[in-house]
Amino acid sequence: MPSISRPLAAAAVAALLAVSATACGPSDDKADPKPSASVTSADGPKLPSALPTSLGDLEKWKKAYKDGAWKNWDKDQWLRKASDFINPVIDGLWDNDRMKGAEQNDKKVPDDVAADKGKTDPVPAVNKARAVDAPYHENGPGDGKIFFDGPKGSMVCSGTVVKDPAHPGKSNLVWTAGHCVHAGGAGGWYRNVIFVPSYNDAGKTEAQLKGAKRDELAPLGVFWADGAATSDQWIANGAETGGKGSPYDFAVLHVAPDKASGTKSLEEKVGSALPVWFNAPSVTKMGNIGAWGYPAAPPFDGQRLFNCTGKAGRLSLFADQPTEYRLGCTMTGGSSGGGWYAKNPANNEVSLVSNTSIGPVTATWLAGPHLGAEAKAVYDKVSKQFK
Repeated sequence: MPSISRPLAAAAVAALLAVSATACGPSDDKADPKPSASVTSADGPKLPSALPTSLGDLEKWKKAYKDGAWKNWDKDQWLRKASDFINPVIDGLWDNDRMKGAEQNDKKVPDDVAADKGKTDPVPAVNKARAVDAPYHENGPGDGKIFFDGPKGSMVCSGTVVKDPAHPGKSNLVWTAGHCVHAGGAGGWYRNVIFVPSYNDAGKTEAQLKGAKRDELAPLGVFWADGAATSDQWIANGAETGGKGSPYDFAVLHVAPDKASGTKSLEEKVGSALPVWFNAPSVTKMGNIGAWGYPAAPPFDGQRLFNCTGKAGRLSLFADQPTEYRLGCTMTGGSSGGGWYAKNPANNEVSLVSNTSIGPVTATWLAGPHLGAEAKAVYDKVSKQFK
């Protein structure tokens, strides 16, 4: 089976691609500070009494978050509208222990998930996830980890640096899954969202990272999301369990470096960004597909980059919704949002064609959405917002 290669950040050679998927989850009990799953105490920081209806209102909410009220997860005060994403920088929040302690919160489906009468192929053969050789900035440029807070605690997903047509060569866009930024129909936007490109660039084990400094975990810096968009379908109907919303489970972040990360754009720091291949053909007309991510659920520890590669099949969960890609892979939770890549014959470029959305409890395959008109609209929205 022919391999898929990606352009490297500092070399002309290309790395073998492989598919992986992960998700997000509660933080380790040792992580500090820990967000509360309940409403803040009566004498603690409070959120504004009314939901925002203007830019001025959003500024008040930002201040409340910075003062500590972001820990208030009262559902009635959980911002969920597409226009209500706010993510003020909170200095010192994401320290090394907190990043290492963040875990996955899988969006899982049963191993024998029921497919509709659409185009679904047999369950694919299992591809064992392969550890990516370090350094990641050379062998997996553009891949990184997304950290954020939700009602369950500190969580983690994977993401990919993608090109921005509004800022050629200086993109600050990150592609990931919708469920890595928004809880879907039952909740709202997650908080304290950051992206760390080439996380743990040297590929050290969890034991080797004990006492690690920031430069080891985030050698290219820490980037806070200052803009985000996901599909209207995910916001309205997405669910934490099962496949509901999965065909529209994609999102785009716009990020900016924190004070300690300099002033260069994300693409300049990473050295590359992938184009997004919208409206790619059916998998029956494509070669190998590969995806990357940082799996965190056992037997993985969430600290290292893995991938899988193979021929993808089709998965149709709902007859009235787009058919998804499905690939055999043993990656577990933590890799959600990680990019799926294929070579576009029109320009011979390796491009992002999907992201990990769901996988079965047995961790034998992954599925991701086809990126059509809805995905293009999400991408264009974020790009134009920061033009």
